[in-house]
Amino acid sequence: MRSRQRMFAAVMRLLLKCLRLGRRRRFKLVRQVEQLWHYGHLCLHSLLYNSFTNGDVVLDSLFEPIYWLVDHVTRWFGVVFVALVIGLTSSIVAIVYICLLPLILQTYTPAWICWHLAYGHWNLIMIVFHYYMAITTSPGYPPQAKDDLTGVSICRKCIAPKPARTHHCSICNRCVLKMDHHCPWLNNCVGHYNHRYFFSFCLFMTMGCIYCSISGWEMFRDAYAAIERMKLLEKERLEAAANQTYYQTPPPTFSFRQRAFHKSVVYLWVLCSSVALALGALTLWHAALITRGETSIERHINKKERQRLQKTGKVFRNPYSYGGWDNWKVFLGVDVPRHWLTRVLLPSPHLPHGTGLSWDLPPCVTEQRAPLLAI
Repeated sequence: MRSRQRMFAAVMRLLLKCLRLGRRRRFKLVRQVEQLWHYGHLCLHSLLYNSFTNGDVVLDSLFEPIYWLVDHVTRWFGVVFVALVIGLTSSIVAIVYICLLPLILQTYTPAWICWHLAYGHWNLIMIVFHYYMAITTSPGYPPQAKDDLTGVSICRKCIAPKPARTHHCSICNRCVLKMDHHCPWLNNCVGHYNHRYFFSFCLFMTMGCIYCSISGWEMFRDAYAAIERMKLLEKERLEAAANQTYYQTPPPTFSFRQRAFHKSVVYLWVLCSSVALALGALTLWHAALITRGETSIERHINKKERQRLQKTGKVFRNPYSYGGWDNWKVFLGVDVPRHWLTRVLLPSPHLPHGTGLSWDLPPCVTEQRAPLLAI
């Protein structure tokens, strides 16, 4: 009897102990969930740690991994983009010389032949020269020694002197003088010393594509119609073979040379027209920025500064703008009238005005403007 009571008491004690352990585990799980909730709540509030934080800061923080990925991918794919530009341009030039030039020499009048030869080769030389210079010319970097510059700020990323209009490129991982943007198609930054080469390349490439599109329009229509005839005749030939009507004369087939010629003309016109639209829009955009005397980065800075001063009743004026005409003269380096021929219409490796460290009044500016508000 006593043994049964002892056994029953032992079982009850074991059952109570199990219930206590289960209750402790449940309490421990609840405490862990509460800790995770408080930690997540703290992380969420850390994004709004002061009154200066807004939605833009939160979005930038969320997209930071994407920015990092784009920076590193662009850095490694720059060589691929340059090879793509060279390959596509070379293919167009080869089609013109192999397919179109013999046809032009056989069918056009001597005056039109001279025009096409002169303009086409001039446009090609300008494209090759400015693209090569844009790739190989350094955009310009500020000196690392702080003693060489006065009145400049310090870049918070590379901890180096940062003159006016200088910005840090996250892809090149260094500051660039008068930085406009990092161009993957050049595998180089567009800055103070190669900005003119970049814009000139875009301009002459757009002109060349428009020239090819307009000149090859009639050839494109004939080639496209010929390709459609090829498809129709090929379909008829297959139907004849399926019906086993060998006594009928099979439709004539086009030779490989004829097929290659027509497809090359279609490829040339489609590629040139597409590039003319896309690159033409980019060229117009940069032309508007040059007219206002600002870069792509400065456009956003000036827009925010203009809105800030507008709230206080003041008017913002770009301190680096000398008027539309003078801005173009400064950008192209035109000091005297003959420079429009020797420096704009002909290949010229002349340097831009100034060193990019200070922005004094260029000698080609006709008149001094009133003091402006600086950013």
